[in-house]
Amino acid sequence: MMPFPKIHDVYIARAILGAVLLTWLVLLGMDFMVGGLVKEMQQVGQGKYTAADAFVTVLYTLPSRAYLLFPTAAVIGSLMGLGQLAASSELTVLRAVGLSRRRISVAVAGTLLVFTALMVVNGETLAPWGKLESDNYKASKKYDNHVLARQHGLWALEGNTVVSATAGETRMEGGRRWLELTNMRLYEFESNGRLMSITYAARAQHENDMWQMQDTVRIDFGQDKVTRTTAPLRSWKSTLDEAALASSIVRADALTARDLSKNIDYRKRNNLETSEFEDTYWSRWFYPLNVLALCLAAIPFAFGTLRSGGFGKRLFLGIVFALGFWMLQTQSVKLASVFKVDFRLAYLVPLVLMLFISWILFNRKPAS
Repeated sequence: MMPFPKIHDVYIARAILGAVLLTWLVLLGMDFMVGGLVKEMQQVGQGKYTAADAFVTVLYTLPSRAYLLFPTAAVIGSLMGLGQLAASSELTVLRAVGLSRRRISVAVAGTLLVFTALMVVNGETLAPWGKLESDNYKASKKYDNHVLARQHGLWALEGNTVVSATAGETRMEGGRRWLELTNMRLYEFESNGRLMSITYAARAQHENDMWQMQDTVRIDFGQDKVTRTTAPLRSWKSTLDEAALASSIVRADALTARDLSKNIDYRKRNNLETSEFEDTYWSRWFYPLNVLALCLAAIPFAFGTLRSGGFGKRLFLGIVFALGFWMLQTQSVKLASVFKVDFRLAYLVPLVLMLFISWILFNRKPAS
């Protein structure tokens, strides 16, 4: 076996690298302006939210946008890079010196593997951090400097206790960050479904693994009487921690895979809806497989003779093939959510189908 990389591998990698980076930059710039800045400009004037704030808000989302656009850039860039080699007959020369299509594909995959690994790390670090900071920054400008994230109508379940709050806010002061709930209510039930008590708190903060509830009123429903007690401060010890409730405030795409896993376990334990979190969680795991498999599947379109329709035609067909895969997988995931099918199966089936079709195309003899 030949060691990797060799000179021809580096040469192919250069062509692919330049095309992928250029395509990525163009797509990212268009998405930044059209998908981000134009949309944010519509909210300028709310509170203290200015055009400069809109720019900063979108800027925070760049890691996430780069993460989402990389698969598309990888497919188009790979085809364009090989197209440049084909146009200058360099691809023909590489074939003539003994490089098989599989060997060229390995060189392409090796180049993309490095960027894919970086994007996986980005998807677990900068991307969720940027999403959260973007929401926090926008909220701080539209509301006040202490509010980092805000959501109305929060509900959660912990064992036999139902938790509700009119609003949840992630706050920060002096470098310290905590979750604060407003107008919090605890509805405690017996195992047979009978309501035991209702506890109201004007505010509740999560500190030292305990929920500190302020200005509380508790109503206990006994067998033959109802008692009402008040207290300026009550503590509530519960396995329902800050991260679990924050999942109802922070979007799923602003959480790391580890936090997503925790929230999925929590929601399953309490019979709550998990589809949004499971979709995001498994999309992270299948991301590198999708990128590499999709690019390998599109490579056969870069080979063949120019008499068969030209590289422009093959580039178009390769992009359509890639878009078809994304549409198939998206619909598969949506159906899995509706019919409660395992999301791993929903992501895997389109992937296997695409690789099977690609294998047929790859092993098909080119036209003479």
